[in-house]
Amino acid sequence: MAWFKKERKPRVSQRERLEIPADAWEKCDGCGHIDIREKFEKALNVCPECGRHRRFTAEEYIELLTDGGTWRELWGNLRSVDPLSFEHYADRLAAARKKAGDSDAIYAGVAKLEGIPFHLGVMNFRFMGGSMGSVVGEKIARLARRSLERKIPLVLVCTSGGARMQEGVLSLMQMAKTSAAIAALQAAAIPFITILTDPTTGGVSASFAMQGDVILAEPGAVIGFAGQRVIKQTIGQDLPDGFQTAEFLLDHGQVDDVISRGSLRETVARLLRHMQGQRAPQELAEAAL
Repeated sequence: MAWFKKERKPRVSQRERLEIPADAWEKCDGCGHIDIREKFEKALNVCPECGRHRRFTAEEYIELLTDGGTWRELWGNLRSVDPLSFEHYADRLAAARKKAGDSDAIYAGVAKLEGIPFHLGVMNFRFMGGSMGSVVGEKIARLARRSLERKIPLVLVCTSGGARMQEGVLSLMQMAKTSAAIAALQAAAIPFITILTDPTTGGVSASFAMQGDVILAEPGAVIGFAGQRVIKQTIGQDLPDGFQTAEFLLDHGQVDDVISRGSLRETVARLLRHMQGQRAPQELAEAAL
């Protein structure tokens, strides 16, 4: 009889199976650690297991090194041209602008860091490997001259594969052009800081990248002029372990310090204050007590 029988109804699970999309995971190239992308982003793209610094975008460096709402881009309308009618160069420029924006291989602008006004240039590796063409050289030279006129520091974040071969000798001339502008800046004792990120090579490393009053580098960054294979073939000798890494250059006096990305903002702000004879806000507050 139905009165004495308990009807068993199928139980519907209240849980919904959550599937994490494949592109939500990130893998460290150094130790193989796999984690949610959000964790890598919160850690400034630094592996939480081994500390390997993954590449950061130019836009992310700008956000990291400037106070909110203070960044103002300068000369964003400068465009590379094709003076040598180099094969497919115009097409590559169009593709690069579509991929990485209209600012060429460097963002140049003015901002504040912990209230300190300064000029900032950040190379954009997504634009043809951060290659140094006429626009890159012109923007850096203008930043240096503007820093000289306004007596405010200049900071450059460098990442590049070197000179842009499609512009020939015009690209190589940017080495002398930027070096001359920076020499005038240094003669006037205006602070100039360079931050070398992975990779900083070729004509960029042979010019303005290594001319900073203070040269900082990120851990593990590849820094050098020619590639290891070319050097080895030229000198006919095996190269030491860790050759052309930030740590190797620090040990041999080529850079001043290797700074983790998480400490980069604080370090640059402290250097800017120190190089201009300013005291930290905390020190000023304590002195007023």
